[in-house]
Amino acid sequence: MTAAPKIELRKVCKAFGSKVILSDLDLSIQDGESLVVIGGSGTGKSVMLKCILGLLEPDSGDILIDGQSVVGLSSKAREKVLLKTGMLFQYAALFDSLPVWENVAFGLLQAHGIPRKKAREIAMEKLSLVGLGPDMADRNPAEMSIGMQKRVGLARAIAADPEIIFFDEPTTGLDPIMGDVIDSLIRDCTRRLGATTLTISHDMDGAQVIGDTIALLYKGNVVWSGPADTIKTCGNPYVEQFVRGDIDGPIKLEVLKP
Repeated sequence: MTAAPKIELRKVCKAFGSKVILSDLDLSIQDGESLVVIGGSGTGKSVMLKCILGLLEPDSGDILIDGQSVVGLSSKAREKVLLKTGMLFQYAALFDSLPVWENVAFGLLQAHGIPRKKAREIAMEKLSLVGLGPDMADRNPAEMSIGMQKRVGLARAIAADPEIIFFDEPTTGLDPIMGDVIDSLIRDCTRRLGATTLTISHDMDGAQVIGDTIALLYKGNVVWSGPADTIKTCGNPYVEQFVRGDIDGPIKLEVLKP
């Protein structure tokens, strides 16, 4: 008997007024799988992620985590589900009022109720996994480069050894070298945890480093999905246009014409 997906979206629809963002979106991620969802701006990637997290409610369809529907859950029930997740935000979203170690330990302290001494020990351990030494623990995040802030954000995302980790454009704002470093850290850390991961990105090179599977989203639906190492040879016209960055092709750019 095949195990149920760790995360599953069934015919999920979401619109804002007359603007349809997600249209009968089907997507599934198996336990331990790393899925990267790629696509241009406005294709529905962020709305999809917000629906999974419960920040937005789908207009129709269902979203399941470990076989349990999470659509319409009470706040208390949703918090219980979210305890098994971690999140790396697009711009790290660190608290400038807290030192680095407390940023990493924030969920441990606030959601898991771990004592401060133990939480600091865990934070130091996770910082070391992302290449930051103990001298960084008491620094203010505002004193750090964007790349280092991303590392702190990654340490926070894995602090509680979550079963599921979400990554929102993890290399945005980084130079190519630091982007490669973050991609490699994400791959290594999540494989060490055995976590199921969902990444939204437009970075093709990073997607192939992080992902086992890649799905291309266009107009709120998946137009191609497959193993990450086949994306450049799959022959799908949507993928070929996206990979090459061509203007002409099945992907129509929504721009104002003079």
